[in-house]
Amino acid sequence: MGRTIAVFLLLFSLVAHAQSDRDALLQSIDAKRAAYADIAKQVWAFAEVGFQETKSSALLQQQLRAAGFTVRAGVADIPTAFVASFGSGKPVIAIIGEFDALPGLSQEPTPRRSAIVSEGAGHGCGHNLLGTAALASAIGVKEWLAAGHQGTLRYYGTPAEEGGSGKVYMVRAGLFNDVDAVVTWHPGDRNDASPSSNLANITGKFRFHGVAAHAAAAPHRGRSALDAVEAMDYMVNMLREHVPQETRIHYIITRGGAAPNVVPDFAESYYYARQPDMRILDGIWERIVDAAKGAALGTGTTMDFEVTGAVWNVLPNETLGTVMHRNLEKVGGFSYTPEELAFAEEIRKTLTEPATIPIGSQEKVQPSRAGAIGSASTDLADVSWNVPTVSMTAATFVPGVPAHSWQATACAGGTIGMKGMMVAAKTMALTTVDLFTDPSLIQKAKAEFDQKRGPGFVYKTRLADRKPALDYRK
Repeated sequence: MGRTIAVFLLLFSLVAHAQSDRDALLQSIDAKRAAYADIAKQVWAFAEVGFQETKSSALLQQQLRAAGFTVRAGVADIPTAFVASFGSGKPVIAIIGEFDALPGLSQEPTPRRSAIVSEGAGHGCGHNLLGTAALASAIGVKEWLAAGHQGTLRYYGTPAEEGGSGKVYMVRAGLFNDVDAVVTWHPGDRNDASPSSNLANITGKFRFHGVAAHAAAAPHRGRSALDAVEAMDYMVNMLREHVPQETRIHYIITRGGAAPNVVPDFAESYYYARQPDMRILDGIWERIVDAAKGAALGTGTTMDFEVTGAVWNVLPNETLGTVMHRNLEKVGGFSYTPEELAFAEEIRKTLTEPATIPIGSQEKVQPSRAGAIGSASTDLADVSWNVPTVSMTAATFVPGVPAHSWQATACAGGTIGMKGMMVAAKTMALTTVDLFTDPSLIQKAKAEFDQKRGPGFVYKTRLADRKPALDYRK
């Protein structure tokens, strides 16, 4: 009996010590809340688009160096990409941060449309919060590691998530080869750690070259590149009836000629194609390319194309999702002040459709549900097919506010965004500590990962040996 009591007391002491460690971790993150809010606001004000995030990347690197991390900058041939490391040995746990803005979404932190810079960039996806929450989490876990725990912690600074496929180049460069698990998050309008997937995405620019001529005096001498663009677009639009219904295809005409009285000798279309399964999307993209080839043949023009981005669909990991959901429930949501409530009510009036989630939902955590497929795309997916990966959303946007909107930019620059950011930071920190302290979690996550990928799986990307297109928006 005495031995049983002694064992019980020892176990109780270990559990109490572990809980004390976690409480101290959360208190450490909370103590720096104002500093992290200031960093997030600085990145929000920089509002730098993909691959151009010089100031944002430098600021995050500076904070990590000051906290004791060793930083490698300019990795994967991307000037704004970096990896910060602390500790040694196994396991190796990565926390991912993003910091790129979106073009055209400049906005004051107010509930009325008011651009800071006309047609300027803005953080309409909240990546200023994403990178900063990852920073807060990484610094908190670093302090925990430094107190006498084993393992290697890394912060991956990943540029150009918005269309630039920055993480794909970092995966291709082998930067994740020795990582055991990846932890990250994304801003949203609710607190949710469900293990979900999304849409694979291939993007590319189709360029047609024709012959210029006077459109009235000598049209027979011309070969219209714009005709080729329109012929391609028409064929692709007919293709929509003959692809799986979950497929999304969208495009813009980026160049259509200089003047109506000149037969255009150059025209360009910019395409995105999305599908829940990259292996199906590959075939659909080939049909889009064939439509471009046919359009060139039929109009007497020539065509070349450039794949500007390619990301897989996320491979969810339910083992890791369960751990993150449990920690999100521990952290919980947050309430609005009277001023934040007034802001939320005003900004919801500007939405084109009634919100389906009520104000107050940010105080709660959504039930975990597996199997959901979101309609967006992310280069995090390519990481998830190479390393077991877990992510969550936190309620940084007013309930009902969609990402990629001026309303989201306004939320990401205000106190509502900062509060949600701290929910994510603390949840990621607790999840990372769990992975460091319980080896069985990583073993189970890797077993699930291997089973879902299937035997003989080989990761491939259409970006192949292509160098990062640092001016891919042009």
